Amino acid sequence: MTEIVLMSDPKVAAVPVRECGEQLVDVRGGGALLVDERKRLDTAGAFAHLREGVLDRLLTAQAQLPRGMRLLFVEGYRPPALQRHYFDEYAAELRAEHPDWAAERIRSAASRYVSPPEIAPHSAGAAVDLTLADDEGRELDLGTRMNASPEESAGACYTQADTIGVDARRHRDVLSTALSAAGLVNYPTEWWHWSYGDCYWALQTGAAAALYGPRELG
Repeated sequence: MTEIVLMSDPKVAAVPVRECGEQLVDVRGGGALLVDERKRLDTAGAFAHLREGVLDRLLTAQAQLPRGMRLLFVEGYRPPALQRHYFDEYAAELRAEHPDWAAERIRSAASRYVSPPEIAPHSAGAAVDLTLADDEGRELDLGTRMNASPEESAGACYTQADTIGVDARRHRDVLSTALSAAGLVNYPTEWWHWSYGDCYWALQTGAAAALYGPRELG
């Protein structure tokens, strides 16, 4: 198996950001994407925003899906303060379970599931959490629930996990093929997390710099 580069790796933080100034847009406009409402309580609808270039690539990917399948968008932009809350909360859980772990080990383990706030793709509007649905909007089986942690899923949340069923593997492969062809990259510990234009994307693709850095909505 190819070695996984975690978000906490210093190589990710070392990628320069050359902010291109692209706007955050609401993906619900026009109805081209199927948007799940599980994040609907999010103030200002921040969850439904992405950079324009990321949304364009999602629509390109959706057009390549087999008949009867659609992308199901769950979360895009995440305000920096919320990202820090998620990261600190998960790190605290790990610290309580493993009081003997050093701070750097906690940070590394936490980054399998939540990106460190300073380089988080979601806070740049560059990342999207999504899955597949059928034409009726019913979520398809991809092996775990979205946002399942490595501990909860016994590692089945990893994109290339070999402990999932045949249908789930097929669906993950379909999702990966379409999104990769559209220029997005996956975070290998989370089958649902894909991004374009952020520091992790730049490192994985060999780009000289990230296109998008963390920003506030509005």
